[in-house]
Amino acid sequence: MSDCLFCKIVAGQIPANKVYEDDDVLAFHDIRPIAPVHFMIIPKQHVDSLAQCGPEHEAVLGKILTLAPKLAKEQGLESGFKTGINTGRGGGQEVFHLHVHVFGHKG
Repeated sequence: MSDCLFCKIVAGQIPANKVYEDDDVLAFHDIRPIAPVHFMIIPKQHVDSLAQCGPEHEAVLGKILTLAPKLAKEQGLESGFKTGINTGRGGGQEVFHLHVHVFGHKG
C-alpha cells in the first residue's frame, strides 16, 4: 500500500533501526518504546491486521512467532519478554499493517 507507514519502511523510503530482515519479514525498533527493549516484527507483504489473516498467512505468522524469541535473546531479553498484537481500532492498533511487538527489560 502506497500510504502505509510500514510498507514505506519495507521499501526503504523511511529509515528504521533494523533488528532483522529477510525475504519475508522485517524487525525494527519501535520509535515510541514502552520498555527498554521494544521492537516489532512485521510481514513484508501488507496485511492490515491479524483479523485479515487467513490460511495463506500461516507460514509468515509462524516465522514471526518463532523469530521473536531468537531476536529477543539477541537484544538482551534473556530472562523473558512480552509480545503483543494490537488488532483493529478497538484493540489499540494505530498502524494498519500487521505487527508483533516484542518488549521487555534486559537482565
